[in-house]
Amino acid sequence: MYKILKKKKLAEQIWLMDVEAPRVAAKCLPGEFLIVKIDRYGERIPLTICDYDREKGTVLIVFQVVGASSYRMAELNEGDFFEDVVGPLGCPSELTKKTPEELRKMNILFVAGGVGTAPVYPQVKWLKEQGVTADVVQGAKNKDLVILEDEMRAVCGDHLYITTDDGSYGFHGLVTAKVEELVEKEGKHYDLCVAIGPMIMMKFVALLTKKLGIPTVASMNPIMVDGTGMCGACRLIVGDEVKFACVDGPEFDAHKIDFDQAMKRARMYASEEGREYLREKEGKTHHGGCGNCGGQQ
Repeated sequence: MYKILKKKKLAEQIWLMDVEAPRVAAKCLPGEFLIVKIDRYGERIPLTICDYDREKGTVLIVFQVVGASSYRMAELNEGDFFEDVVGPLGCPSELTKKTPEELRKMNILFVAGGVGTAPVYPQVKWLKEQGVTADVVQGAKNKDLVILEDEMRAVCGDHLYITTDDGSYGFHGLVTAKVEELVEKEGKHYDLCVAIGPMIMMKFVALLTKKLGIPTVASMNPIMVDGTGMCGACRLIVGDEVKFACVDGPEFDAHKIDFDQAMKRARMYASEEGREYLREKEGKTHHGGCGNCGGQQ
């Protein structure tokens, strides 16, 4: 059993929870995720780790209420328990494989959209601990949906640029407009961009950064379902290869991801008829992770 130590409402339908999970906290790195399950009947829910405290043995998760399972999660309170918390899963950010000296030579930009701010934060915090301050463009539909602003400012200061679609806070416009302004009007140079948020946002960030010549990584955690590769939900095409976000990612070269295919496939996967069609069409490459059926590419 995994105790919920803290619960906080960040915005409408967006919640933060601090959970006691010492084994996960001891091993996790930025970019990885975990799976929570409320009880024996509950759905497995993959969530990116927003923060962790190795000494206290806790991990921070942020989630948005989008269906029955996340609604049930939001009904839990401090002192309640998850039956299961499994992790860390997935591959950590490629940045964690670089030395502090290598990182300090890089100018790094993060683009966060909506709840995608949660998985961006631990990477920016980790970089700060290595002596690197990254630029962060954080977008939301309006001021009320801006989350984790104080936490983000604590690790990147005035390198945080907030944008809102309606202009109610910060820069008036989409994150792509702000990125373009930073590069073309303010003369910023970036060696790497990391984009995390809705797929449509990541698609247009990737199109822009390709034009600007900035290598870009995108996190495909929005399409994960069971977190093991067995359900086939997070199958995507990266270059000319079949990949699975939960076992091969969640981060991939954004300039090689077929975002249109991934978005169309996600819509189809939402129905039982669509899932059956995909199983028949994709055959042995429908899922990955077992290593026995050819699903792992």
